[in-house]
Amino acid sequence: MKHSKFRKLSWAEVKNREMPLHFTLLCYFLLFGLLILVVLWIFQSFFLESFYTSTKKNAAEKSAKIIAESLENNQNPLATIENVASYNSLCVQVYDTSTAFFQKRYECNYASPSVSLNIEAHKVYSYYSCASDNNGSCLEIIGENERQDGLFEDYQKNTATNDTASKFNWKRKSSGTAKIMTYGKILSLEDGTECFVIVSSVITPINNTIEIIKDQIFVISIVFFVLAVAISLYASQRIAKPISLTTKAAKELAKKNYDVEFDSKGYLEVQELNDTLNFAKKELAANERLQRELIANISHDLRTPLTMITGYGEVMRDLPGENTAENIQIIIDEATRLSSLVNDLLDLSKLQSGTMELQKSVFCITDSFKTIFARYAKLKEQDGYNIYLDKCKERVFVKADELKISQVIYNLVNNAINYAGEDKTVVVTQQVIGEKVRINVTDHGEGIPADKLEYIWDRYYKVDKEHKRSVIGTGLGLSIVKSILNAHNARCGVTSTLGKGSTFWFELDTVKVVEIKEDISDDN
Repeated sequence: MKHSKFRKLSWAEVKNREMPLHFTLLCYFLLFGLLILVVLWIFQSFFLESFYTSTKKNAAEKSAKIIAESLENNQNPLATIENVASYNSLCVQVYDTSTAFFQKRYECNYASPSVSLNIEAHKVYSYYSCASDNNGSCLEIIGENERQDGLFEDYQKNTATNDTASKFNWKRKSSGTAKIMTYGKILSLEDGTECFVIVSSVITPINNTIEIIKDQIFVISIVFFVLAVAISLYASQRIAKPISLTTKAAKELAKKNYDVEFDSKGYLEVQELNDTLNFAKKELAANERLQRELIANISHDLRTPLTMITGYGEVMRDLPGENTAENIQIIIDEATRLSSLVNDLLDLSKLQSGTMELQKSVFCITDSFKTIFARYAKLKEQDGYNIYLDKCKERVFVKADELKISQVIYNLVNNAINYAGEDKTVVVTQQVIGEKVRINVTDHGEGIPADKLEYIWDRYYKVDKEHKRSVIGTGLGLSIVKSILNAHNARCGVTSTLGKGSTFWFELDTVKVVEIKEDISDDN
């Protein structure tokens, strides 16, 4: 039974799935707009009157301060009082308190006609007494028709505890009618005299204003909501569109469509993500191509010895006299080659997965060259290859897995033989650099282009894209070399010049003779 690519999601799966980005952004934008409207409604409905009253208080205090500075400096105080009173619509009175009966020195009235300049003497004394008990200032807010037992507050919020101050320290509920605010402040002048400034202003009821503002806010809210929805839809789509395009392209990449391009424009993070995905796409495409080549090349290398074994076996079976030692040797050689290929594949798999353990010991890497080069005697004799050591007179000891390092040298020499030039020359050199020894394997072949060097360590990668059956080895040599050296934490690399050849090298830590003796004694 075939399964559909798309299946119906259960309610639990739908519930646990995240919302699309554009829908989430839309919800956040709308919520933000709604919060703005709610704050605006609350402020205009509940705090506008308090804000208006507070503003009037601040204006009265600031005016009293300006008048005080004018009186102290004696710089035409009457003109200053006139300017301040007219600008802020205030009623200002200044009394000289140095006499037994307070004498009025200055007065002007730019407030409502309901604010009278003729304040009764006992009222002035009450204001003065309250200010004396409250750090030199007092504040009263009462209705136009209310009696003088109105409200006094310590403007600087220092609550008085004496009988005079407490008499005025109570609040009256808002009645919706006009109120008169009276602010008193005691001034001590430089000449030793004392003045008492009374600033009065009308607090106009704003109930009708609040109702008008509410009606306006209602209309504004509708318009704002429509605009918020439109802008939120546009903004969410604009922000989410680049990510949606990137997601769509990523789904195509998941289907192994390596022709897809991540080119959606947007903000910096999206561009960086697209650059990363484009790089990943190229790497995946290269890896896919190498995997196909790997399968094709392994199939080729497996099929060749199997074909040889099958063919010679049928010949020996069907033709009399073909059961010779030469034919049997060919079958054995091809079976050995097939076994070697399988073993190399297993070794490579173990090395790259980290499951193969190294058996490290101290050995002379210089002597290993002689043993390895003995294998190439027949090749040198039959095919005319010139394989020799150069600058290897000094015996160098290292501590590593001797079998695996020998495999590294063997595979590097095989690779050099496969790509040797017309002179069929392969040179191996040994250099001691400080506490390390560098092994160089050089051929005089065609060389490797600079843009291909990073890929040569991949399994079965061929620079010329044509699979060659190795003269010696299985074609997995460089991958095995890289994996073994990585397991030893050894540095390796390659330098190449087109038309002149290539040099593969690796480095190992050297071991001194003293360390060798200690190592042997430990083994005993």
